[in-house]
Order: sequence, then C-alpha cells, then structure tokens
Amino acid sequence: MYKAKFLSPMIPSFNIPETVSFFKDFLDFTIHADFNDYVILIKDNLTIHILHAGPDIGEMECYLEVDNLNTVWEKMKDNLSGIPHKSPFDRDYGMREIHLFIPETRMLLFIGQQISQA
Repeated sequence: MYKAKFLSPMIPSFNIPETVSFFKDFLDFTIHADFNDYVILIKDNLTIHILHAGPDIGEMECYLEVDNLNTVWEKMKDNLSGIPHKSPFDRDYGMREIHLFIPETRMLLFIGQQISQA
C-alpha cells in the first residue's frame, strides 16, 4: 500500500505567462519552478502545472475548494473584465461556487466553499 501525497492538474496554456499571472494575481499561487515552457505553481501544499498547449488540446475542468470563498471573490471581482465567469452562487449540493475560464486555456475552474451538509 502507498500514501498518495498530491494530485496536481496539468493545464495546457496558449500563453503561459498570462495563465501563470492569473493564478498568481487572483489566487495567490507562487512560482515553485519556471522552465519557460513549463511552470509549477504552489499554494498551501497544492501544485498546478502549466504547460504549452498543442493545437488539438481539449477542454478540461478543475475544482478548487477553499475555506473562504468571499475572500477569493473580493480579490478578483473587479478584475474579471473579459474573463467569462459566474459570480458566487449557492448549489443544491451544499456548496457556494464561482465559475470562470482560466485565461489562455480551455479550462473551466470551479472555486467552492462548503456552506451546508448535502
């Protein structure tokens, strides 16, 4: 038996610096390693890998659960011009969520906080 330590999304980007800036500026990730065409970001022991997207990249989704969705929303809400998003809303399954597309990718990011037991 083994212990799983991390499961990190690998996000293909058409513009790595812009995608990295989104995670740094909106979600407070920092650069752990930068190889120009491959960047690893980290926050609270969570990592995200950003790599160059090829022409046939498909869509993907990722869910980031946080302990204070309002703090995240306050940080980003005034800077989402041009970024498709859905403001915080409550879900039937007990989560409050924000939905948005990560710039220069085909990735939908769900950010959520548990508000009740489903």
